[in-house]
Amino acid sequence: MSIFSDSFAVANRRQILDFAIARKMPVMSGWPVFADSGALCTYGPRLVDSYARLASYVDRIAKGARPADLPIERPTTFELVLNQKTANAIGLKLPQSLLVRADRLIS
Repeated sequence: MSIFSDSFAVANRRQILDFAIARKMPVMSGWPVFADSGALCTYGPRLVDSYARLASYVDRIAKGARPADLPIERPTTFELVLNQKTANAIGLKLPQSLLVRADRLIS
């Protein structure tokens, strides 16, 4: 199951993940909060970096820049978080080649 990272999914992640884990369904999302809560893995932009860029936008707007004139930026740093505990709970063995690529492993 792939979960779109939005405020509804974040607010209801416990129920969504409990449902999936009870049915041995692997869940993937784009924000690490889901892996921390029990999703099998997440892959997406490093949120700390995104928030730092957001501060730069706020600073420019506070200094008088028009929001419409600011460029749209895309993330440059992505992270992979794997949840080994969830993999074990749903009966999956994560390959070593994937484990070594993880930025963070929850075990």
